[in-house]
Amino acid sequence: MPRVYYMEQLVTFKSCDFWNRMLAALSHIRPAPCTSFSSLKQTRVLIQTNLMVQTRRSAVAVSIPLTSPDSHPESSKRRRTALADESDNGASTKESPHRKKRTKTKDKPLTEDFPVRVSGSWKIGAHVSAAGGVENAVRNAAMVGANAFALFVKSQRKWDSAPLSAESVDAFKRRMQEFGYSPKHVLPHGSYLVNLGNPDEEKRQKSFNCFLDDLQRCEQLGLELYNFHPGSTVGQATKEESIALIAECINNAHKMTKYITIVIENMAGSGNVIGSQFSELKEIIDHVEEKTRVGICLDTCHAFAAVRASFSVSQTFHRDFRDTTSQQKLDGSIVTLSAFDTEVGLSYLKGLHLNDSKAALGSKKDRHENIGLGHLGISTFRHIVSDPRTQDIPLILETPTFEATEIWTKEISALNRLSLVDDSEVLETELSLVNEITSLVQSHAAKKTEKASRTKKASKTEGASKTRTCKRNTTEDQDYDSDCA
Repeated sequence: MPRVYYMEQLVTFKSCDFWNRMLAALSHIRPAPCTSFSSLKQTRVLIQTNLMVQTRRSAVAVSIPLTSPDSHPESSKRRRTALADESDNGASTKESPHRKKRTKTKDKPLTEDFPVRVSGSWKIGAHVSAAGGVENAVRNAAMVGANAFALFVKSQRKWDSAPLSAESVDAFKRRMQEFGYSPKHVLPHGSYLVNLGNPDEEKRQKSFNCFLDDLQRCEQLGLELYNFHPGSTVGQATKEESIALIAECINNAHKMTKYITIVIENMAGSGNVIGSQFSELKEIIDHVEEKTRVGICLDTCHAFAAVRASFSVSQTFHRDFRDTTSQQKLDGSIVTLSAFDTEVGLSYLKGLHLNDSKAALGSKKDRHENIGLGHLGISTFRHIVSDPRTQDIPLILETPTFEATEIWTKEISALNRLSLVDDSEVLETELSLVNEITSLVQSHAAKKTEKASRTKKASKTEGASKTRTCKRNTTEDQDYDSDCA
């Protein structure tokens, strides 16, 4: 195969057609068919006359698309000149339309991309994820249409966590303003490890350190409330002794923080846990010195599970609507709030956890269910979100989502509708909402079950494969040992 050396590069000409295309890229030479090898000499002269000698930077020019012999030389010249100018400048100034740079939106959420939140007196929301940074909790709350929200300010399953970064704190505060959330409608939840009622001094101090760290994080974020589970006697102290220890920890925490209000949650009443009765919550408050910085969060599921067996159903949050003609049945939510007001005082009510109950009345089991699908029933929650005494405090869902936050979106929407429904449309609206929630929950529960089944099956297959491999390796080792014997 003949070869031509030019500009210290070796070019191999495999066909006359290739040569025609190369000539077409020249600025003012009209390509002519190369019909024989005898024209190579003349072609070499043309290259030396018309092509500018280039350095290795000309590798960019080599990538110029070659036109067909039928292309007009002027258009080819303009394209080549423009690309050569861009090469001399070091980079092309023209961007592909498919590679437009996107502006970062991490620190600048577009609020118009989120659902429109209902503007009402009842601040309904959910306990949302703060994975990836506490600032993400604000976006996650907006994504489900919440007017209030709860979050963990650090891992709820670890004693120690890395401190909040200045970037996360600034982003959290900025997003709170951008999405229009008030600090008084955010109810952070404490660690599940904390037990301020433990009589063991070393263990209680460990709990207190974790507790105090949470409070300080809340103040860093500009939040006003902090909700926690009071603790347990662990079977080694009386309830009175543990209550005094809990109050002592609250007093010490108040002295080491600036303004945070510590909110005690009522409990379901299992084992040695403290706080299932209003009287126990009141006793803790009685021991607290700075009473303006302490409050109560009522969990509907816990209150229902903790009711003494001697109480009737109508004396709890639950209301039986099977007899719709009866006008003498008591409104359960009103009775419960009235009892709370009598024993503790409504001025201490700082928030509610809205959870239906899978477990029966007085079961002492903390089993949350979706709104309207448990023993409490949807009517209970309609009374709560239409009671003036629950206005302007965080009403937080902790119901199952089956890894689908759209369930919270539906429940928040349903509760907002119930807060505005006319009396003439109550039963029809409640039935419709229960059906909608049921359908959505069943769908996502089935998906989660199917996913778990596939994962379990894959795990079994992988395990069986490993077992076969181990058996095969064992057999091979035995064969090898026998051969060596």
